Amino acid sequence: MQPNSPKELCESLAGAAASGKSITLGGHFSKKGMAGPSKASDVTVSTAKLSKVLQYEPADLTLSVEAGAPWAEVCRVLSEHHQMIPLDPPFADTATVGGVIATNSSGPRRRLYGTARDLVIGMRFATLDGKEVQSGGMVVKNVAGLDMGKLMIGSFGTLAAISVVNFKLTPKPELEKTVLLDFDSPEAAFAARDKLIRSVLQPSAIDLLNPVATAQLGERGYILAVQFGGNAAVVERYAREVGGAIREGAKQKEFWDSVIQYSQRFLQKFADGTVVRISSTLTQLPEVMAAIRATQHAPAIARAATGVTYAYFNRTDAAVKWLSTVKAQPWRCLMEFSPETKKQGLDLWPAPGDDFGMMKKVKQMFDPRNLLNHGRLYRLI
Repeated sequence: MQPNSPKELCESLAGAAASGKSITLGGHFSKKGMAGPSKASDVTVSTAKLSKVLQYEPADLTLSVEAGAPWAEVCRVLSEHHQMIPLDPPFADTATVGGVIATNSSGPRRRLYGTARDLVIGMRFATLDGKEVQSGGMVVKNVAGLDMGKLMIGSFGTLAAISVVNFKLTPKPELEKTVLLDFDSPEAAFAARDKLIRSVLQPSAIDLLNPVATAQLGERGYILAVQFGGNAAVVERYAREVGGAIREGAKQKEFWDSVIQYSQRFLQKFADGTVVRISSTLTQLPEVMAAIRATQHAPAIARAATGVTYAYFNRTDAAVKWLSTVKAQPWRCLMEFSPETKKQGLDLWPAPGDDFGMMKKVKQMFDPRNLLNHGRLYRLI
């Protein structure tokens, strides 16, 4: 089913639920390899036809758009007004707005701009009993209270169907440049990272790529990639104080596109490929990179100023083996992408955390019969 309006979306979910039918929910389903398995269901509901821009106020820096709108097209429209939603999600060329938000996807610029929870100011979603719930609004600041829309972010469609998303927009910087600093060791790279984040400078992105990843992007050694923006004077100061090889214009875009889409291209190349996401503190990042370094052929990209690292394994069994060697570490690991044919037998989310019990209660509140995208939240919900 492909509803043509938020009202039809409510009716589709209510009709299926009333008959006790299991439901597969998505947009373009571009991230089926992400998180838990897409189990066979009685009904498939796609929001792809909910693709309208409902309200765009460039002067107010706000946008309201239906969930099925193609992410790339929305970004193109905003770019015409020198505005953006700086989430940098993977699979951006095929993703829908709802898919980006439901998977809580983000990229390098989360260091400065945050994640979806920082940029979404309102939402409408359809529940299994056919109700359309409004959360938040079209203003940047709302009255404090229970923001149910925040529950939908990162829920992988296991609670309800997002129909409309309202965003707080960001002006594009007047100028942007990227500096690539190369090092022979991760220790030297992290020393440079520490100096940078303790300074008055506020780059939009600070990513660290290990030698395996940099080699695939035509570079060498450990690369600390630093992106910054502003007026000419600010950008010149960044370039002067940070130093290193400068990328700008088309070369800068090419570099960051390669970083942002690394997961997508890796998975296209390796049918048995697995992407492990590691969440740690900034002080633990050197230990994380050292543990990955022990696996000689694993590329790794770290959001070096936020504590999120992505490790890439050509084979699923190699990822499983690596996870077994770090299970005693204080970091949180999960298999963010893995082959669909193997998900059922994998421990995708080894340590979900103390709040997992509350997550199950929320699932019970929205979907007590486990009809909606059951198993998509890393096979656990």
